Amino acid sequence: MPDVDRPRAWLLTVDGSPQSYVDLDDPLHLEFEYVRRLAHAVDCAAGEGEPLDVFHLGGGALTLPRWIGATRPGSRQTVAEADGPLSALVAGLLPLAPGTDVTVRTADARAELENAPEDGADVIVADVFGGSRVPAQVTSLEFARAAARVLRPGGLYAANLADGAPFGFLRSQLANFAAVFGELALIAEPAVLRGRRFGNAVLVASRVPVDTASLARRTAADAFPARVEHGRSLARLIGDARPVRDAEAVASPPPPDGAFGVG
Repeated sequence: MPDVDRPRAWLLTVDGSPQSYVDLDDPLHLEFEYVRRLAHAVDCAAGEGEPLDVFHLGGGALTLPRWIGATRPGSRQTVAEADGPLSALVAGLLPLAPGTDVTVRTADARAELENAPEDGADVIVADVFGGSRVPAQVTSLEFARAAARVLRPGGLYAANLADGAPFGFLRSQLANFAAVFGELALIAEPAVLRGRRFGNAVLVASRVPVDTASLARRTAADAFPARVEHGRSLARLIGDARPVRDAEAVASPPPPDGAFGVG
């Protein structure tokens, strides 16, 4: 019999920052807006319902792998999650739906990416945070090149980042991927893009054109609408930023107090 006393929806926080929300009864429910934006990016990688080979850097409570498993049956997914105790907790309390093909490896995201087979993934989703900051080892030009090696020629990369004006970190990340991929887009709320507050931004990169029109329609229809920057507007945002090599890479800036707090 099911454990009627065990909650079916869970909010996971790390260092006081919301990290994952899982509804065991509804894998289609994506509570956090940045997760919805990552999902929109994934949906632009292939036709509706088409299975994908997805490589997740950072797993948390596996919210997005659950959603992909439900919306794209037959997808094969690999997750690199450095926090072994977290993965064990999620496996024990938040089991995946039967038939969901997800392999979770306790491993550093950068090391796992560099060891992954060439042309092995349709999509790479990077949601790598140490607490509330993106660690330096996944913020360099060499990291972007490693992602390109693992993606198939028509593959798509999507990453959750966080920054605020004057966007020194975000601009460097865009410069890294612009140097490796031919097509870029950025999804963020207007208030973040205007520098009014610190927040999440989803970077999308590919070697083939990204369906930015579809992406814009999807993000505009969300409860908290976002804008999709690409082409000239994105080039203006990048400005004179240059790619950052491993030796110079730094973690994303710490968020202001309360930027990602709960309650």
